[in-house]
Amino acid sequence: MIKVIDGKRYNTDTAEEVYSHYTGQYGDFDYRERTLYRTKAGAWFMYHAGGALTDMAVVVSGNDRTGSTAIEPVSDDQAYAFLEQHSDDEAALAALERYFGDRVQDA
Repeated sequence: MIKVIDGKRYNTDTAEEVYSHYTGQYGDFDYRERTLYRTKAGAWFMYHAGGALTDMAVVVSGNDRTGSTAIEPVSDDQAYAFLEQHSDDEAALAALERYFGDRVQDA
């Protein structure tokens, strides 16, 4: 997916996928995905996908709803918070330490 926001191109095909968190099964009404990406220039963005029963639902006509996708630029702090929130997952913990190791210290 490609989206231009404030003159900057965000492309899921060329950016590095850092960590993905999802609930439900792909294609289900309650499926929700959040995937954190980092561009070659070091910018962070989140790819969102969700079904008709999630916050990603859009009205098609009348009361009919469908799922949708979106790209959202995020700051370093937002990327850090997302990874920290899911740091019980080994992949998120590894990404947190790789990109934000200077912020993480032993208790």
